[in-house]
Amino acid sequence: MKASRCYYLALVFFCITYGACDSTMKSKSPPISFDLQGHRGARGLMPENTILAMLRALEEGVTTLEMDVVISKDSQVLLSHEPWMNHEITTKPDGSFVTSAEAASYNIYKMPYAEVLTFDAGSRLHPRFPQQQKVKVHKPLLHDVITLAEAYAEKSKRSPVQYNIETKSTDSTDNLFHPAPAPFVDMLMRVVENKKVANRVVIQSFDIRTLQYLNKKYPSMKTALLVDEGSRASFAANLTALGFEPTIYSPHYSLVTAELVEACHRRNLKLIPWTVNTLPEMQRLKLLGVDGLISDYPNLYKQLL
Repeated sequence: MKASRCYYLALVFFCITYGACDSTMKSKSPPISFDLQGHRGARGLMPENTILAMLRALEEGVTTLEMDVVISKDSQVLLSHEPWMNHEITTKPDGSFVTSAEAASYNIYKMPYAEVLTFDAGSRLHPRFPQQQKVKVHKPLLHDVITLAEAYAEKSKRSPVQYNIETKSTDSTDNLFHPAPAPFVDMLMRVVENKKVANRVVIQSFDIRTLQYLNKKYPSMKTALLVDEGSRASFAANLTALGFEPTIYSPHYSLVTAELVEACHRRNLKLIPWTVNTLPEMQRLKLLGVDGLISDYPNLYKQLL
């Protein structure tokens, strides 16, 4: 393990052990009957898809940690929304910012994880999330995120952490920015099974190939079908294309109607929309009967409840 990663993990363990992350550390999770998820941890409050974002979400009492995973050159499963270095949030090892023109050239799938660790994913001011705390952090391994989340839950005596993990893949970029669905899912599942949390994990994706492979090889795993806000396909058409019924139907919040909620529940599917970032919209959706919410601002959940 590289010295920089050792220091980073030691710092986070200190936060867990001594309550240095936040004064609300001993907050309890709400009942699982209504699933409150922290999007990319707590993107509105802390740098996205980092251990500190996940811990902040847990401090706010979320039920589930929502996150994205990609694969490095040396087959490590790590948290990142893009399989490259996002120009909005990334600082290069020399202290300069990654630009939009060069972002895709920093292809994580072509980098060993040791190289990924040299990029800072948390010091830049995020143009769309001004409340986000700035701190120098790196893209963590999924294994380490789960380890620290489990330690937090045990220390704070809260209910077990649930995980919602998205595979970032499309058929047009197979073997360019990520593995094909089968090896991608197998790498992810090795971590999940190694950490013994499979019964608390949902695998979600826009890429139905991921979910189809998962359903075939790992039929006991829970799945969530993500639906983009620009989708014009009907609920029935999306399920037909998928070829089986997922555990969760997860559309952009703007697509949610009373009719969609009823259709999901009629088929015994949960409906959990993303990404819901205002209290009035949370209240509206909860009244419609959704089964949970995914938000960048999990601190709003206390007001909702």
